[in-house]
Amino acid sequence: MFERSPLPTALKNPEAVVSTGNAGAALAPHIPPVEWQTVALWVVIHGIFAAVTYWYAALPVWVVALFGAPVVAWHASYQHEAIHGHPTRVGWLNTLLASLPLMLWVPFGIYRDSHLKHHRNEFLTDPIEDPESFYVTSEQWRGFSMPRRMLYRAVNTLAGRLLLGPAFVAVSFLWRQARDLMHGQGRLKNWACHAAGLAVLAVWIVAVCDMPIWLYILCFAYPGTGLLLLRSFAEHHAAPDVEDRTAIVEAEAPLALLFLNNNLHVAHHSSPGVPWYALPRYEVLRRRMSNRRQERIYRGYRDVARRWLFRQKEHPAHPHF
Repeated sequence: MFERSPLPTALKNPEAVVSTGNAGAALAPHIPPVEWQTVALWVVIHGIFAAVTYWYAALPVWVVALFGAPVVAWHASYQHEAIHGHPTRVGWLNTLLASLPLMLWVPFGIYRDSHLKHHRNEFLTDPIEDPESFYVTSEQWRGFSMPRRMLYRAVNTLAGRLLLGPAFVAVSFLWRQARDLMHGQGRLKNWACHAAGLAVLAVWIVAVCDMPIWLYILCFAYPGTGLLLLRSFAEHHAAPDVEDRTAIVEAEAPLALLFLNNNLHVAHHSSPGVPWYALPRYEVLRRRMSNRRQERIYRGYRDVARRWLFRQKEHPAHPHF
């Protein structure tokens, strides 16, 4: 499982970043008040989305899906940047720019708070404390029915995560949110903002573009969520040592761009504030300065697929909980 961590060939020009220390955030580059690279990214993402939805009727369905799924995943990657304080230092503006719910099922405010909780590295993969964990406790596993166990086993393979994962995560999330709302613990403000975003999206998709909602789900929201789950599939593992719970996938373009270099996940958890365009250079310096001789490294997503396309990555019950 573990491999030595040489500098990946895809990461060049480390001299462009000046090291200011030996650890973590000390290696991070200076971040300007407005990151124009990320602003330009926002324009490109929304421009592609607007073009594909507006002219969808002139395109074959497979072409709509070929562009629709990646642009939704790309937008989710942009939302991840906004969660970590990009592209400006104005929080409400970052939220406004990122809040259009292209995936449909998750309010940005809840995603933001959940993801920031996920960044408590000491709790990574914990089925209780980590809201992004796919593990369950041994007690929960013992109480599952056979069909539910089969489902959890299926989504612990890469094929199952891609095909069943979008429905699995959406239904699980919505069920938990409905339960919280019934117990008076729901996030009503976040859901109100989400409803407003859905209304704006619906006006564009249905009233302006005349696209059926089922086609949007089929070509945009569902496969876009699946692409996002491809990125997250191998980025965390259950391990006794906290430092061994996060992995690196050395993806090349276009997936590295689609995921905004978040596949370099050890670097991201080491210093979450480093923007997407600086992560590759930061990763080079991080490895040079690190005292760790071994890390979890996968040589692209083909390597991930070779290992776990039809095999379980791990047992659904957390082995160290």
